[in-house]
Amino acid sequence: MKLLLEIKKYRIVLLFLLVLTISCKEQIKKENIKVVETSRVDYLPFYQDESFTPHWLTPGSKEEKSFHKIPDFKLLNQLGDTISQSTFENKIYITDFFFTTCPGICPQMTDNMAKIQEEFKEDDDILLLSHSVMPNTDTVSALKNYANNNNVIDNKWHLVTGDRNEIYALGRDHYFVESDLGEVKTIDDFLHTENFLLIDKNKHIRGIYNGLNRASIAQLITDIKALKNEN
Repeated sequence: MKLLLEIKKYRIVLLFLLVLTISCKEQIKKENIKVVETSRVDYLPFYQDESFTPHWLTPGSKEEKSFHKIPDFKLLNQLGDTISQSTFENKIYITDFFFTTCPGICPQMTDNMAKIQEEFKEDDDILLLSHSVMPNTDTVSALKNYANNNNVIDNKWHLVTGDRNEIYALGRDHYFVESDLGEVKTIDDFLHTENFLLIDKNKHIRGIYNGLNRASIAQLITDIKALKNEN
């Protein structure tokens, strides 16, 4: 009888130690998660040139207000509507450069843009902007056909055409969308890139992403959500 009581006491002590060990592990795990969460950067970086060197500015600061911004533009979308910076007033947008007859990288880029569109379909703060780099052949009607074939939501995702010089200047001189550092390009050189850019509500560049890479697109979606919290 005494032996049975000793065994029961031993089992109770073991059970207590097991519960205590599990509890400690859970507490450590929670504390580790907290450390990870609090160690994230407060704001996404800002970019101002083709080197894409990150600048860690505080939104609303004097430095942020005078930092590089995308200038105004006037282009036509797939509906024939004029698109300008006023279209993106107080909006976050994702932009890229493509052409409708592209047999190479563009279809995959379009598929990934469509995934972003689907992710933020109900969010009026998020828009998409795709510039044609062959505006002479990508007319409004050509863009409309392309939009219909790729489930583009009008007024959510703008496919734009217009003056070639304006589009190329935007891409190279303001979005810095090409990554050929040190290589001087002229208007006669074709603009072709897989890069997506994230633009905030104040027209600043806040990220560059590989439009062909699944992990990069996932990061872009994460950064859009972070940028929404920032604003």
